Amino acid sequence: MDLELGGKVALVTGGSRGIGKAIARELALEGCDVAVASRGQDALEAAAREISQLTGRKALPVHVDTGSDASVRAMVETTVTAFGRLDILVNCAARPGGQGVVPSLSEITEVAFFEDMNVKVMGYLRCAREAAPHMRRQGWGRIINISGLAARNSGSTIGSMRNVAVAALTKNLADELGPHGTNVTCVHPGLTRTEATPGVIARRALAEGTPPAEVERRMAEGNSVRRLIDAQDIARVVAFLASPKSVAINGDSIAAGGGVGRAIHY
Repeated sequence: MDLELGGKVALVTGGSRGIGKAIARELALEGCDVAVASRGQDALEAAAREISQLTGRKALPVHVDTGSDASVRAMVETTVTAFGRLDILVNCAARPGGQGVVPSLSEITEVAFFEDMNVKVMGYLRCAREAAPHMRRQGWGRIINISGLAARNSGSTIGSMRNVAVAALTKNLADELGPHGTNVTCVHPGLTRTEATPGVIARRALAEGTPPAEVERRMAEGNSVRRLIDAQDIARVVAFLASPKSVAINGDSIAAGGGVGRAIHY
């Protein structure tokens, strides 16, 4: 299927590693020029270089702190100046979840809560606020917010709250921007294999005295396909949502965890 993404310009936050990097790479493979944005300069430049060499598309490294209004504004201005337009925004910059011990109620601090919400929820809002005028002027755009299945499961208080908030943000933006040609969607990954996963498995195996293969097998039992979903699997979902062919989907949250949980969502 031709996703009709050739020549479009995408901006991916959190694009130097993990799911964000996989998304930036997939969009470039589909013909997009990409601005790859994150805070870590060395990893950012390496990711952009790798994507450009692999795909033959332009990949621009852009330093950003999505917790700062000024930094987000500069990121979008840099992207539009470099490429002349902005068609697709993928919000993926957030503190990683699921890699450590989840804090209990007594361990949750005000600082941890507000830092997390500022980067993921308000950060996504900042990016959308700056990108939307360019999309509206063109009469077309796509905003995809990467959230997480903690929105549909308990077990992480802050994780659930931030991801539910992203889903609510998505629907509100979709209703406002949809009439002007911009669709806004949300993707909920579950446990996803990234470059950080081998380290997570090794630490659990050491702590439990269990072979790494057994740890991975148990991790995969959390979904109905019985394998860890890979970051590239998420990236392919996002590439479709970023395309003109996804016009029928707006304001909705798409679960992309391989079938997590037994609840029916309708």
